[in-house]
Amino acid sequence: MSQSINHSRRNLFRRKKDNALRPPWIKQSIEFTDVCTRCDKCIADCETQILFRGDGGFPEVDFKKDECSFCQKCVDACDEPIFDTQQAQPWSLKAQLNDKCLTLSGVWCQSCKDACEPRAIHFKMAVGQIPKPEFDLDACTGCGACISPCPSDAIDMSRL
Repeated sequence: MSQSINHSRRNLFRRKKDNALRPPWIKQSIEFTDVCTRCDKCIADCETQILFRGDGGFPEVDFKKDECSFCQKCVDACDEPIFDTQQAQPWSLKAQLNDKCLTLSGVWCQSCKDACEPRAIHFKMAVGQIPKPEFDLDACTGCGACISPCPSDAIDMSRL
């Protein structure tokens, strides 16, 4: 007699994909939760205090608090082989606009542009309309400076 495999029960043993926003310069070749000891040193040393104890006690980034200044204090505080500051970029995060943007409702707002130091956000003028934000993903560092000043939570960070 042949037994069928219940795939939904089998999936219990597979790793859940880690979608949490982790500190910058995490090595791409590691599974973060396998190497991080959850010592909280990176959280304590974070210059802008955007790191917090997330799911399972692992450090995560909250851009609603502030931006990442890429100060590398989290890297310096960590005793584990988690970070690689030789990577071309600290992470593959980029700012993206969602449908909550006030300009889509006809409200003049440019708070994200004002906060963006690399000037990755500019506003396109159009006759008879409120200027709409446009993101230059090549210029975006993923610092998150545009997120906390946004009054409508219209900017998300996405991995590209």
